[in-house]
Amino acid sequence: MTSIQPPATDTASAWHALSAQDTCFCLNSNSCTGLAAEEVARRSRIYGPNRLEEKRLRTKWAICFEQFKNVMLVLLIVVAIASGILDAVEMRAGTFDGVPFKDTVAILTIVILNGLLGYLQESRAEKALAALRQLSAPKVRVLRDNKTAELDAAELVPGDIVWLEAGTQLAADARLLVAAHLQVRESALTGEATPVLKSATAVLDEDAALGDRINLVFAGTEVLQGRGQAIVINTGKHTELGRIAELLESVETAQTPLQRRMTQLGNALVVGSMLLVALTIGIGVLRTGWGRLLELIEVSLSMAVAVVPEGLPAAITVTLAIGTQRMVRRKALIRRLPAVETLGSVNTICSDKTGTLTQNKMVVQEVAIACGAFHVTGEGYAPSGKFVLGEEAIAPAQYPDLQALLVAGVLCNDATLQFSGAQDDRAPDTSGERGEWQVFGDPTEGALLVLGAKAGFANPTLDGRYQRLSEFPFDSERKRMSAICRATDADVPRSEQALVLFAKGSPESLLARCTVYQAGEDAIALDERERDRILAANADMADRGLRVLGFAYKPLDVEPADADAAETDLVWLGLAGMMDAARPEARPAVDRCIAAGIRPVMITGDHPLTAHAIAQQLGIARPGDQVLTGPELAKMSDGDLKAAVDRTSVYARVSPEHKLRIVEALQQRGCFVAMTGDGVNDAPALKRADIGIAMGITGTDVSKEASDMVLLDDNFATIVAATEEGRVVYDNIRRFIKYILGSNVGEVLTIAAAPLIGLGDVPLVPLQILWMNLVTDGLPALALAVEPANPDIMKRSPFDPGESIFARGLGWYIIRVGIVFALFTIVLMSWSYGQAQGSANPESWKTMVFTTLCIAQMGHAIAVRSDKPAFEMNPFSNPYLLAAVSITTVLQLMLVYVPPLQAFFGTHRLSLVQLGICLGFSTLVFVWVELEKLFLRWWRSRRRLRA
Repeated sequence: MTSIQPPATDTASAWHALSAQDTCFCLNSNSCTGLAAEEVARRSRIYGPNRLEEKRLRTKWAICFEQFKNVMLVLLIVVAIASGILDAVEMRAGTFDGVPFKDTVAILTIVILNGLLGYLQESRAEKALAALRQLSAPKVRVLRDNKTAELDAAELVPGDIVWLEAGTQLAADARLLVAAHLQVRESALTGEATPVLKSATAVLDEDAALGDRINLVFAGTEVLQGRGQAIVINTGKHTELGRIAELLESVETAQTPLQRRMTQLGNALVVGSMLLVALTIGIGVLRTGWGRLLELIEVSLSMAVAVVPEGLPAAITVTLAIGTQRMVRRKALIRRLPAVETLGSVNTICSDKTGTLTQNKMVVQEVAIACGAFHVTGEGYAPSGKFVLGEEAIAPAQYPDLQALLVAGVLCNDATLQFSGAQDDRAPDTSGERGEWQVFGDPTEGALLVLGAKAGFANPTLDGRYQRLSEFPFDSERKRMSAICRATDADVPRSEQALVLFAKGSPESLLARCTVYQAGEDAIALDERERDRILAANADMADRGLRVLGFAYKPLDVEPADADAAETDLVWLGLAGMMDAARPEARPAVDRCIAAGIRPVMITGDHPLTAHAIAQQLGIARPGDQVLTGPELAKMSDGDLKAAVDRTSVYARVSPEHKLRIVEALQQRGCFVAMTGDGVNDAPALKRADIGIAMGITGTDVSKEASDMVLLDDNFATIVAATEEGRVVYDNIRRFIKYILGSNVGEVLTIAAAPLIGLGDVPLVPLQILWMNLVTDGLPALALAVEPANPDIMKRSPFDPGESIFARGLGWYIIRVGIVFALFTIVLMSWSYGQAQGSANPESWKTMVFTTLCIAQMGHAIAVRSDKPAFEMNPFSNPYLLAAVSITTVLQLMLVYVPPLQAFFGTHRLSLVQLGICLGFSTLVFVWVELEKLFLRWWRSRRRLRA
């Protein structure tokens, strides 16, 4: 005993490798009396309260202030201030004509609205750690000073002796001292739905995975049945739950690709704006001297306003919101708007197995008896399916030994199978079309009930043929369960009715208690050859990922009192292999992933063989791919793991740190990772992943708060559907950026050209530019946000998340079309300026330029819908665009012909000839873009022919 060194109280200590007695010794505690009050006080000072420290969140003022750090908003603020100063100077000089500070107020209003929009997006504080704290139990039953007391969970210290019973919420990590049929739900921590049967006597290897530590219980988990006594080994931040909280805090949320691209766009626009302003003022001063400096500054301010796409933030937000609504209809709830677009860049999906790729319903798929192995069809808990031997469906009634196995599975069982949702008095249909079959109890036992029901055996009394009298429950020592039943027969006196013991359990354990096996109606002595055949069949099923149970029975003369004596000289019946079957829609979804250049990876806490079997069935595991387990991963360096992730498609028996390391290793290999999860243990990896996806049905609050998206149906196929929507959103964002910036470049060049070609005044004032950027640009841009998806969108690889917003020719298109846009407008401006001089309306040329720029953008909006020529597109496939173009055109004409709007925006009434000239020049941009499409198609086809 003295050789044992008390380990430090943290989760790195291998408490599971110590016996219960050694654990008490290490913690200097007594299982019979508990800790003394003085010792509790001393340990409280050392370890502190048993709770998680709450993370400090950003204040609302800090979030609000951060919105105005955006470089484009800063530029607009500077422009607004400069515009106000110029107005004040002109008012003082007596040369100002108009509404004072009109442009300043308008620009600042746009700035405030954009800041408010950003604030509303980011004001939701991070609540993952707060959700973690809620998992701590408020009260615990503790043994101290030889007395049992109920205390607040925060008062627990290492060495405390606690009592466990059904319904107990664990408040700390503890080593079991006593466990009587103790089952604990650890899904919140490990992600596995199956309850864990605990053992106080087990002593495990130091490298045992978290899910295999059957002699420990953990904070945040729940006792389902049984009772026990345990000694607290870790509290507060030292628990497994606390370690996850620390991991969660240490993970910083990175910017999404869209946020990075918008930052890049803003910087490019501001730098470009400053260069143009400097160039315009410099050339103007060189040509005209300093006397026209104020006019040049006015031109520069107009250019700066024209550069900034004020309507872009609103257009992006609306686009993301529309994508969010579409995703909700496809069972995906987006928690953070930028995640909508981010999904389109995903090239690796790390998915949990249970409930996401599988149905989270154990289903018996194979039954092996003496004459051979039967394949069992059917899905889920619906009791409809066939028994197939070879290629032929058979009736179970033809095989007495098969019937006996099915009876044993139904009677040696504590679960119930029920149908819910049937209407009126109609009998429930086995297809489940009007309702759903549900299992209450252990999923493994539920699978056996469904198996029996497929052969016509009903639970619990098999149509009155059996009465269950008593049972010997399953425990980890015996690894089997037995039920004693009476075979009821109305024609036989009760005293003469037969008693039968039915048993199920570990095939090795149960086979060792058998002396004969049933073949048809005959009982044959078990020899070594037959035992080897049965064990080989068991090994074969296990190697294919099936969970295997053995079945046996024994006629009795009297009802036994002792399990060990009763479970001898049994008659072996056979094996049943079950598995949490794959969802029917999972395989097509995986195939779509692969076709779209997205690699699916399975990360699960389940057994490696089971995980690999499902992965192969779904096409996730490729030839040559390895299965990497948690213990193996723990021994690998970061460099080794980084090298291994490319050839590993299945990770099994993993812990929270493992999931986080896997995500980080994939990201270091250039992968853009979506990670699914439902347990508390998944939260750090969900937060670290580029897209964290929580389960909406089985997911914990912690996993949901740490995620970007929640699956409302816990279905892998929904992730693929959401990825498709993400691609659509990104394509549409690029589409309206192409539209907005192409138009803005044309505006900027037109304004810059005015003083350079000798015109006496700036053609557009800031208020008119704001109108163009918000309304003329804004409405069509919003309509482009709902452009339908390209049919081939999921037949191409995802775009590089690190690519520039100007990648794949977008930047060159914006410059090229912007120059063309400007050239057409400058020609009109020069002509109209000359025509207006000496006329009754000398300012009309400005309105002609304003109108031409606005209406030309309508044709541009129609042209940028697709790379296909407009005549090949269905004009009604996006009715919103037709409506936006029509409304915007009418609004622009109202600015020209409605007197109050004329006065406010500084426009002048145009004659029909002038309006016709504006419309004619406006169509030239549309014609140019359409001719470009035809030329590029011809050029590409020519290159293909040459190749």
